[in-house]
Amino acid sequence: MGKDLRIKSKAFDGAMRAPNRAMLRAVGVTDEDFTKPMIGVASTWAEVTPCNIHINDLAVSVKGGVREAGGVPLIFNTITVSDGISMGTEGMRYSLPSRDLIADSIEMVVGAENLDGLVAIGACDKNIPGCMIAIANAGVPAVFVYGGTIAPGLHRGRDIDIVSVFEGVGQHNAGSIDDGELRAIECSACPGAGACGGMYTANTMASAAEALGMSLPGSSSNPAESAEKAEDVKVAGEAVYSLLEKGIYPKDIMTKEAFENAITVVMALGGSTNAILHLLAIAHAIEVDLSIDDFNRIQKKVPHLADLKPSGRFVMQDLHRAGGVQAVMKLLYENGYLHGDCLTVTGKTIAENLAASPDLKEDQQVIMPLDNPKRQDGPLIVLKGNLSPTGAVAKLSGVKVKHHTGPARVFNNEADATAAVMENKINEGDVIVIRYVGPKGGPGMPEMLSISGILVGKGMDESVALLTDGRFSGGTHGLVVGHISPEAQSGGPIAFLEEGDLVTIDSEKREISMEVSEEELDNRRKGWQAPPLYTKGVLGKYAHNVSCSSKGAVTDYLTK
Repeated sequence: MGKDLRIKSKAFDGAMRAPNRAMLRAVGVTDEDFTKPMIGVASTWAEVTPCNIHINDLAVSVKGGVREAGGVPLIFNTITVSDGISMGTEGMRYSLPSRDLIADSIEMVVGAENLDGLVAIGACDKNIPGCMIAIANAGVPAVFVYGGTIAPGLHRGRDIDIVSVFEGVGQHNAGSIDDGELRAIECSACPGAGACGGMYTANTMASAAEALGMSLPGSSSNPAESAEKAEDVKVAGEAVYSLLEKGIYPKDIMTKEAFENAITVVMALGGSTNAILHLLAIAHAIEVDLSIDDFNRIQKKVPHLADLKPSGRFVMQDLHRAGGVQAVMKLLYENGYLHGDCLTVTGKTIAENLAASPDLKEDQQVIMPLDNPKRQDGPLIVLKGNLSPTGAVAKLSGVKVKHHTGPARVFNNEADATAAVMENKINEGDVIVIRYVGPKGGPGMPEMLSISGILVGKGMDESVALLTDGRFSGGTHGLVVGHISPEAQSGGPIAFLEEGDLVTIDSEKREISMEVSEEELDNRRKGWQAPPLYTKGVLGKYAHNVSCSSKGAVTDYLTK
């Protein structure tokens, strides 16, 4: 008899556990199975979004891989919500909290059912960090599998995606397209299953998970509806069994150096601002000392290479055809940007995996050469100053403006700000400020793709700045700064900004400031009281437990 690979399910041995085993027999577990490791397959399948509509089939394939390797697979589900569907509505407040709910629910099942290993499958934006936080907290050998990217839509001979529709709303408002054209864009943008196609949050976090070593090589850029994706999930089921055999745990893989690799890949690909929020949260869960300042340290030395949407020309499917994330990692590793000795879910190091990986294809145009990058440094920049003492986040890919000073146009919610834009009440040079929408104040730190997309569609994306203590979608581009912290709800300086105050964004100095003296700020603070925190349901729980965005907006931040 071989080595006993069970970690937790040994709890079912012995006469005392006959009732427990009786329950498991009802779902198909046999006498022989009770000697094998039980592997949970966490599925985020749902019919509420195209990102996850195909995940059930992938979970069944994972189950086959686990069974063939020698384990006992058990599928269970968790939730998903769609950012694209909830965007611009009250529903968007539930997006970020869903990350922690997903994480908690997966950890809960692994713990309660005494599972020995885990394969987690995620697709939409919050699935991926949610699954990764769960993997960190569950503490059993695990593999993450990305459900894959959607194919681009086709309209008038060009590729389009969901961001094309958000920007189409702005074009429609500006009068540059009519009702029929907007409808045609709407009906063509999302042709099937898979997560949003550009280097938005889902593809960013999938790439980061692969760079962390928690996904199989090449799997993050394989499209949702492809033979490669079907193979990814089967092999993932086999890989988790191998991790049990080798005694490799997530804490062995997700080290500080692995997080530096993930940040490097995100910078090179021009990833979403949400990567900062989510990587901080994953690091917190695995107890790695990662801070918001680490991102600027790496940003300064890593070039932006990928010509990917939202500011570039291509989508994730194009990157797949060009060689995929592994080919980009190989280029970065061979030029000294990655730690090659980091362990991965293959049981091999990054360097060993990359030795067997393909190079970028010679005729590809998606990834720029190192001697002619899109930017000499990374596009995600952390800004600090008297408007955001603990840090705000800007994505500057494709943004020519490096310094902007203008009068604040202050709004306490997104709806009023959007109405002002649509009614042409915003002028060139203005700085739109949307506050009281942070993690506690939103509650839920909603994304602002709707208003940022409208600004792009109206041609105002570089003449008007948009600032918020909320978030931006990975699909956002333009002169935008999010995650301003401390947030208004917590008494951060953004709460005391007034209409007409001059605000400056300086990307070269990494500063965000307002021309208001400390004395004047102290006067404005007098008598201020935070609005009452939301108290109902899941958002109420979230508002009372969530940390500052500069710490990853985690819900288990316990001071020592």
